[in-house]
Amino acid sequence: MADFNKILDAGDVDGGEINVVVEIPTGSNHKIEWNRELACFELDRVEPVAFAKPCNYGFIPQTLDEDGDELDALIITDQPLTTGIFLKAKVIGVMKFVDDGEVDDKVIVVPADDRNNGNAYNSLDDLPKQLIKQLEFHFNHYKDLKKAGTTKVEGFFDAEEAKKVIKESQKRWVEKV
Repeated sequence: MADFNKILDAGDVDGGEINVVVEIPTGSNHKIEWNRELACFELDRVEPVAFAKPCNYGFIPQTLDEDGDELDALIITDQPLTTGIFLKAKVIGVMKFVDDGEVDDKVIVVPADDRNNGNAYNSLDDLPKQLIKQLEFHFNHYKDLKKAGTTKVEGFFDAEEAKKVIKESQKRWVEKV
């Protein structure tokens, strides 16, 4: 029988293997978000097709970024993942990001047990350079077709910096939720 007192947490941050919940599959222009109050996913908006997500997009449970939402994760896989699933993920870096003046960092992860790729991605340096350029372009420009809003990618940093961001977000979760 299930123990309903257990809830999904961030996982083993120090060990670099965390839990991530998928919100948006690669290639989707549907901005799907976790609604913490209703405990379900909701369609927040439909983005222009030109700004479909270049990778799977999700969040790390029991974390809060400085913008008040769960800490975001960019999940690198060969195929789109389904909204609502969770996976054990290996932390490989973080994209420092500012959205409308608020810190909205994105932890970059790959599946922890990615045997098909031989766990080839262990750091940001292992990712294709074109993918990094696509991520940077997407997040710097996805609001360009809207009347309001500014975004800025401030850089890409290693797994140790990502772990610091996660731990700060865990602390914020404990303090605010």
